Parts: sequence; structure tokens; C-alpha cells
Amino acid sequence: MPADVPTILATSGGIRRSARLGWEPGALTHHAVELAGTGGRAPEVCFLATACGDDPNLISTFYANAAQLGWRGSHLSLFPMPNLAEVREHLLAQDVVWVWGGSVAGMLAMWRLHELDAIFREAWEAGVVLTGVSAGSICWHVGGTTDSFGPQLRPITDGLGLLPHSNGVHYDSEPERRPLFQRLIAEGTLPAGYATDDGAGLLYRGTELVEALAENGKAGAYRVEPGPDGTAVETGLDVRRL
Repeated sequence: MPADVPTILATSGGIRRSARLGWEPGALTHHAVELAGTGGRAPEVCFLATACGDDPNLISTFYANAAQLGWRGSHLSLFPMPNLAEVREHLLAQDVVWVWGGSVAGMLAMWRLHELDAIFREAWEAGVVLTGVSAGSICWHVGGTTDSFGPQLRPITDGLGLLPHSNGVHYDSEPERRPLFQRLIAEGTLPAGYATDDGAGLLYRGTELVEALAENGKAGAYRVEPGPDGTAVETGLDVRRL
């Protein structure tokens, strides 16, 4: 059963360490699955590691986690060719699409090459819950900040734009992120938007932010918008702890 309205949970988290598997889904990812409302049946969750070049280790660990959690896991790889014959049909049949982090610039380029930009919009409008971390958060927005091009952060302005906001990730853990995000919004390179500390997420229904969430006790979320005289104004949001 799809979500009642188009739903995106964009995060700087959703994963945690696992002694057995290395990593496992965190509270934010579990919440994304709950939002899909599967009515007790096994949720259909498709994993995309495009931003990490379809790293086979990531994909195999996802399947191990899905088996433990009782999910009907699947994945979409694009290298060296799509692993699915009917990509659109498969994505539209999912309850949740979970996008891993890495190079958001490279991921967006590959997605557009394979016309996934249009497919994701269709899936989102159909109620498939879209979630992800870092690159898997920025991608749904207009843009944000990225290290896709090298160690020095740069703006990315060609996100899928399902959400008409900018998105700042890793806001508390990478010192350059906050000032650059604010500057880009102040100068108009990016529109006003939202940022998340590690472990926080943004829940959108349609294009509206309805709730900020966190899977730890300290992570924050923020609204950043243009201020007077070429400045940016940052406002902390109320955050519900999962």
C-alpha cells in the first residue's frame, strides 16, 4: 500500500554500526518503512548505491539486513548496465526506495542518463516513500553542498527538484558545510532550504516539511533562508526524537 501522499524522508542518517554486518538500518530508515504502511505484509524495499558506483559490498550487506528484518529487498544497479529489465515497473511496485550516499553529482548524471529522474517523480507521485542519506537526501531537493568534485565543497544546483528547497547535510560533522550552505543561500545560488545534523531527517508530505526527526539525542535540523543585506538567517526546528 503506498503512502497516502507523496512522501520523502531526507536524512543525514538512517544507518548505524552493526557488530555482525558492519552497518544496519537506523531508526530513520525504519521510520521510512513504517510510513509506507504495508499493513503487516513484508515491505518491498529497493536499495540504490549509485552514488558509490553500485558497490557490491554495500548491496550484499543491504540484502543481509533485509533478510534479518523480514523485508523483501531488491536493488537497482546501473553499472555496467541496469540489472533490471523493467526499471520503471520495478520502482513503481516498491513501498520504499532507499538511496545511499556518495557522489551526488555522479549519481544524478547516471540517473538522468537512464531517465530515472522522470521515473522517480512518477514513483513519488504514486506514493512510493523515497528516503536516503547524504547524496540520497540532497538528490530530491533543488541542490545543496557536495564533495563530489573533490575535498573542497562546492554547490550542486541540479537536483531532481521534487522538493523546491535546498538541502544541507552533515551540518554538524563537517565544518565547511554550514558556512557554505548559508553563503549559497544568502547570495541566491541556492533557494531557501533545510539542513540536518548527522542523525537527523526531514519528513516531507508533498513539497511541505511537516516534521524534523532524529535518531539520537543531540542531532538538530534547521531552516535557512535569505536575510537582509546579503546574509542568511538560520532557525532551529523542533525535532522529534525517535
